[in-house]
Amino acid sequence: MNQETLNPVQAFRLKEREDRFTSPYFFLKILLLAFFLVTPFVFRSFEILDVVLKIIIFSALVASYDIILGYTGIVSLGHVMYFGIGAYLVGIFVGKLGLVSYGYLALAVLIAVVISGILSVLIGFFSLRIRAIFFAMVTLAFMEFISILASQLRFLTGGEDGISFKLPHILAIDYSFGRFLGIEITGRIVSYYLILFICLVLFLLMLRFVQSPVGRVLQSIRDNEQRSIALGYKTYLFQVIASSFASCVAAVTGACFAIWVRYVSPDSSVSVSIMLDVLLMVIVGGMGTLYGGIFGAAFLMITRAFLPKLQTLMASLLPGVPFAARLSERWLFYFGLLFILIVYFFPKGVVGTAQEMISRKREE
Repeated sequence: MNQETLNPVQAFRLKEREDRFTSPYFFLKILLLAFFLVTPFVFRSFEILDVVLKIIIFSALVASYDIILGYTGIVSLGHVMYFGIGAYLVGIFVGKLGLVSYGYLALAVLIAVVISGILSVLIGFFSLRIRAIFFAMVTLAFMEFISILASQLRFLTGGEDGISFKLPHILAIDYSFGRFLGIEITGRIVSYYLILFICLVLFLLMLRFVQSPVGRVLQSIRDNEQRSIALGYKTYLFQVIASSFASCVAAVTGACFAIWVRYVSPDSSVSVSIMLDVLLMVIVGGMGTLYGGIFGAAFLMITRAFLPKLQTLMASLLPGVPFAARLSERWLFYFGLLFILIVYFFPKGVVGTAQEMISRKREE
């Protein structure tokens, strides 16, 4: 196509496609993917492997929430309930009903996606048509309702104790394929790569969604809803589409989380604390970026996993110094201080602020 005949929007899209594989972002993404791929072979500690995979899972979950908050501009306070639905369906099928096979595992994920999508559409149609603030309140109420159900229906959900279960054949922890590059390929390693692949596919689907015409309309609604209405768009309909898509992604990430930890409970899958964690990850990474979820999840998971060990480290470095020991006990204080510093110096999140700085330099 002759560039002289292109309108400004078409020229911008063409320039985006041309720079896709030459920008620093592309090489950074390749390095990040390579790190995730080699993690089981580089780090033999299960603790590190566990942290890395949780970063991967929560990156996809946070990105799905970013579609609602960052790209659509509506606030959901109950997005984690879809995560919980996915986790509990896997736990119920495998742990309670004893349907231990790949087919039933896939069926559990499919049912979770369908239930989450239908529930999200119903909530959206009844709340977004009035005002977006009702959507936040309704989603919070539904999340609390599902959390109560998970706690009370002990015959199905295991109550507060939750459900522990084992996965079939090659996904079983004690299954072994033998050794490769000096490491034993167990069912845990297979689960790691399976979940990595699923989360990568989910991330690519979300990128395609926000770059599609629907995604462009959503960003227009976020920036100026009245203008979008004046242009003839039914804004609530696009918001419902975004919400239902994000809820389906969240359900799959919940199923991945259950597959990895082999356990599901109200506290670990559908609670206000997890919702607050997701909000924190979005704020730290940056809204409206998708990739910000990776940094936000890494920040939260790494600090929570290793800051509590500060006391042991200080005791070994400075033995017999009580003041150092008392300082190291207050790891939550350091966590909060880190969060405040990030919000202060990166008001649009780390990734959002970095993108803004790079855009300014290009304009200059």
